[in-house]
Amino acid sequence: MATLQFDAVPYEKVREGLERKIIHTDDLMTVLIDFSDGPWDSPEPPHSHPHEQTSYIAAGEIIFFCEDEEPVKLKAGDMFAVPSGKKHTIQLLTECARLVDSFNPIREDFIKKTS
Repeated sequence: MATLQFDAVPYEKVREGLERKIIHTDDLMTVLIDFSDGPWDSPEPPHSHPHEQTSYIAAGEIIFFCEDEEPVKLKAGDMFAVPSGKKHTIQLLTECARLVDSFNPIREDFIKKTS
C-alpha cells in the first residue's frame, strides 16, 4: 500500500511516554515518534546504528547530542541528520514532542514479526 491515512496506522507503544507509527518501503522507513513524558532532567543514553537517519522536529523542543559535535537546542521546524554509526541521543525540553525520523536502509528491528 503506497498511501495511508494517519488513523489507519496504529500507534505502537514503545514504553510509557513514547509511541510511534511506522511506514516503509523496501529501502526507506519513516517513523513518527510522539513523546509525552518530558521534560527530562538528562538525555537518554546515546546509541548508534548502521542506518542513515534524518529527523524533523514537528512539535516541541529538544537538545540533540551527536558524537564529536556540540549539543544543539532544536525546536519545531528544525531538522538534524545522523551518519551511519555515529552515537547520538536527545533530551526532551518540553512536556511533549513529535519527531519524524527517516531511515535508510529500513530498521528491521522496528518491524514487528508476525508468525
